[in-house]
Amino acid sequence: MQTIIIIGGGASGMMAALTATENSDHRVILLERQQRVGRKLLATGNGRCNLTNTGATIEHYHGENRDFAAPALAAFPPSAVLAFYRKLGLVTVEEYGGRVYPLSDSANSVVDVLRFALEAAGVEVKSACPVREVKREKSGFLVMTDAERLHADKLVVACGGAAGEKLGGVMDGYTLLGQLGHKRTALYPALVQLLTAPDYPRALKGVRADCALRLLAGGETLAESAGELQFTETGVSGPAVFDLSRAAATGGKGLVLSADFLRAYDEAAVLTLLKQRQGSLPALPASDMLTGIVHNRLGKMLVKYAGLDGNAPLRALDDGALKRLARACKDFRLDLRGTEGFDKAQVTAGGVKTSGFNPETLESWFVPGLFACGEVLDIDADCGGFNLQWAWASGRLAGRLGT
Repeated sequence: MQTIIIIGGGASGMMAALTATENSDHRVILLERQQRVGRKLLATGNGRCNLTNTGATIEHYHGENRDFAAPALAAFPPSAVLAFYRKLGLVTVEEYGGRVYPLSDSANSVVDVLRFALEAAGVEVKSACPVREVKREKSGFLVMTDAERLHADKLVVACGGAAGEKLGGVMDGYTLLGQLGHKRTALYPALVQLLTAPDYPRALKGVRADCALRLLAGGETLAESAGELQFTETGVSGPAVFDLSRAAATGGKGLVLSADFLRAYDEAAVLTLLKQRQGSLPALPASDMLTGIVHNRLGKMLVKYAGLDGNAPLRALDDGALKRLARACKDFRLDLRGTEGFDKAQVTAGGVKTSGFNPETLESWFVPGLFACGEVLDIDADCGGFNLQWAWASGRLAGRLGT
């Protein structure tokens, strides 16, 4: 019988462990540094657990070589993930944009069915058990924890990334794989809030808006997204912002965020709306010009941003003022001051270099019997269930142990 050790009890590690047990000749040990498995998983999707996305194509993934993820994603696509969870007894529901959640609306449901499956499969789960060192032996690996020294015939490193430190984000995986000769890229926080000059966000804290976003550097567009934006005390958050956060983290200094709050209309159409309002309500204060079009607080701020006198009646606004306001609605700009750190990030951009692993098996090219999966590798994805899809798919592939 072979002993298989999986280091990391997150999404990819649990999937790897369950897959490894499908071979009855395997004794599977899962080592987790936290008090319980799946702790970080509990926080995903604001506690709802966006466990996959039915549109998980390679275009949603990032890294020095995003195509590295293609074999794993093809071997265990979203349909297979959903079939796997149906077998475990989890009922799911698909929402906008292909996002899939448990019908219970609780991440606990996902973690619980995985825990039940681990127990039923006979996986030996050792929690509160951080791994301090790994060494290659003549036959297999020596895995050292605070309590014991374990031998593994094959080893799967699924420690996750540096993001979400309070929930278990650590550097362990990079360190352990480094001990076995693997290199990593620079690391950046991703799926994280953006920090901006505070003037407008502070006054708009809590306001949500649907918009199209562009990340600009020297007037050139680095990245684009669309969806919900939320203003915070220190900047902006929300799914549309998260999708730009990787580019913002890696894009250098002097970046600008441009928001289009009326993306269904071109600037000429917005100007027509404003002129119609001016004609029908000439005595209305300019501060209320956008009432009924965008959130009231946002509307007042856009009037201020455009340089209009909020107390002036609409009849007093000339064409130049209306054009400035139309442009403000379509191109509201905030100077970026960076991103929040790893402690508030959902995902790590960067990781252990994928060039050191076989994409068809996730086995190390130069350390036979060593596998890696999940966020520890240099693969990350957009917001919307794509990162968990990579966790399941890569965990499944690594857990096959090259077979």
